[in-house]
Amino acid sequence: MGNTVPSLHIQAAAAAAAATISAAEQRVREDLAAAYRLVALYGMDDSIYTHISARVPGTEDRFLINPFGTLFRDITASSLVCIDLEGRVISAPPGCDVNPAGFTIHSAVHAARHDAACVLHTHTVAGVAVSSLACGLKPSNQWALQFHERVAYHDFEGIALDLDERERLVADLGPDKRALILRNHGLLTLGRSVAEAFILMHNLERACRVQVAIQSSGQPEYPVPEAVREKTARQYESGDTNRLPGAPDPYAREWRALLRRLEPAAAPSFRD
Repeated sequence: MGNTVPSLHIQAAAAAAAATISAAEQRVREDLAAAYRLVALYGMDDSIYTHISARVPGTEDRFLINPFGTLFRDITASSLVCIDLEGRVISAPPGCDVNPAGFTIHSAVHAARHDAACVLHTHTVAGVAVSSLACGLKPSNQWALQFHERVAYHDFEGIALDLDERERLVADLGPDKRALILRNHGLLTLGRSVAEAFILMHNLERACRVQVAIQSSGQPEYPVPEAVREKTARQYESGDTNRLPGAPDPYAREWRALLRRLEPAAAPSFRD
């Protein structure tokens, strides 16, 4: 048996030593809290389990993650826990804990992939179903084609409490994949922003739901030619269809719209 995750119980001294939060970190905290709430809103949460993490701007060894035991719908920017790659708490609300399995998975990706500003992990019914199929994700619909030849797989090794698994997980993820299917377990996406990680997960989840629906129908699947599969994946990668004029982030337009889902309705009534 390899090394296991150390206790991550938050000590009062660590909470009292909270560093001053920069404007850049505050923006990331707000985006991360929004991502948690959007995951809950779209039904991709799993009680108090699964996790989303975001690297603290300007650091390579610190990231923000949820306090274990808080529902995703209740996460706020100020409730997030800041820990380092060794599991040491930098700052946190008093009395909070971090999920050890979350630490194992997220510390592994943040340490190995410096482009991983955000890492998002889910246990949805559709995602776990596809992760448990020998065929994995099939190129059967437009959402799935975003990940054509661009999704990696990692075999299930039990609940992620063994730190030795981190090396195997990042080896399977590789240097450039942004989606990982954890066999018999769930889904993982990483992004250069919180927006990218969330939108990738939202599309991957919908791809899995469509695949389960297709396979449940018992009808033959209509194939997409290989050339069209690759063309579609490249169209998603270019981001040209979503990019705001002058904006480097192709996910900015959709993220801005998604954030409105978390605000009270402000649009005029359809009766107006």
